[in-house]
Amino acid sequence: MRQVLLTATSYPADSDDWRGRFIYDMAQSVARQDGVNLALWAPPGEMPEGVRAVLQDGDANWLSGLLERGGIAHLLRNKPLHGMRDAFTLCLRLRHAYQQFGRLPGERVAHVNWLQNALPLKGLDIPALITVLGSDLALLRLPGMVPMLRSVLRDRPAILAPNAGWMQSPLKAHFGDLAEIRPIPFGVHSRWFDITRAGPATCSGDWLVVSRVTRAKLGHLLDWGKGLFGTHRNLHLLGPMQEAIELPSWIRYHGATNPGALATDWFPRVQGLLTLSTHDEGRPQVMIEAMAAGMPVIASDLPAHRDLVQHGENGLLVADRESFRLALEHLDNPETSGAMGRAGRNWVAACIGTWDDCARRYIGAYDDLLGRA
Repeated sequence: MRQVLLTATSYPADSDDWRGRFIYDMAQSVARQDGVNLALWAPPGEMPEGVRAVLQDGDANWLSGLLERGGIAHLLRNKPLHGMRDAFTLCLRLRHAYQQFGRLPGERVAHVNWLQNALPLKGLDIPALITVLGSDLALLRLPGMVPMLRSVLRDRPAILAPNAGWMQSPLKAHFGDLAEIRPIPFGVHSRWFDITRAGPATCSGDWLVVSRVTRAKLGHLLDWGKGLFGTHRNLHLLGPMQEAIELPSWIRYHGATNPGALATDWFPRVQGLLTLSTHDEGRPQVMIEAMAAGMPVIASDLPAHRDLVQHGENGLLVADRESFRLALEHLDNPETSGAMGRAGRNWVAACIGTWDDCARRYIGAYDDLLGRA
């Protein structure tokens, strides 16, 4: 029986919570695999069947407070002093969890989400699979972060598992001599493949942005969207307001959302998904879910978006306001919109698959690490 400790600093409190939903899906799918005894160290919330929480000594309250403050990456970017204080406390709490896990008998693997959560493994004899997200690459720009992580990786068998192939090259440059770099894409919940989009959706004129509301996540939207929405097109924005931004009247803001509302109320009827982000994206899960639901996607031309969108086939990439305007006009054609949505769904099914497919990829990585240990 493999003993696996899954660690994360984001997790949904309940079924209506958008935060860390992918961690819940990850844990649920890994626990369903044969020969896994899964423990989870993450903010408190509903546990999937077969998963046990291992929080101790005030961890639950502290992690909940960290989420309310925006999370470690947000704090390090926007409130560095507070972020460093919280990062130190996080390392102490994670260190205790790793020490407890290291005393268990049998074959043990730590499955760590976000690079900073691997730092407390230093000196402990535990193989590690480390999931790398887009925000981690920004973290590597902090002074001293790369040497500290190299010190951790030097101690153990390790696989760095970015959830997108485009991150493989920079990770290999920093850590390829110490750890295997193996891209493992996140899966997609079956609910998105099950969505049926009727013909009127392809020409509804309703476009959707699902994003945390920050300047970087909205990116070019406020500049490029002016004059393109508010008459025969409507733009709907869903997501938590994390920065004080005055939104123009042509954006219909609906506040935070959750997967149930997206699957029931939005994805079946809107024309498509927009993301004009300039943020350090990894592989935006909402883009994959929208594509799995058969929605065409228009995205800013970032490495993370190029990793998902084959321009002109399953979506459109835009680099300026004019190309954005032309993309919207192109998808005003119902036949084009429908064909692009179907192509996106087929690509996700073939190249990414479900969370159970992802879990089987993780099990293979666990076994490789245990073999090396």
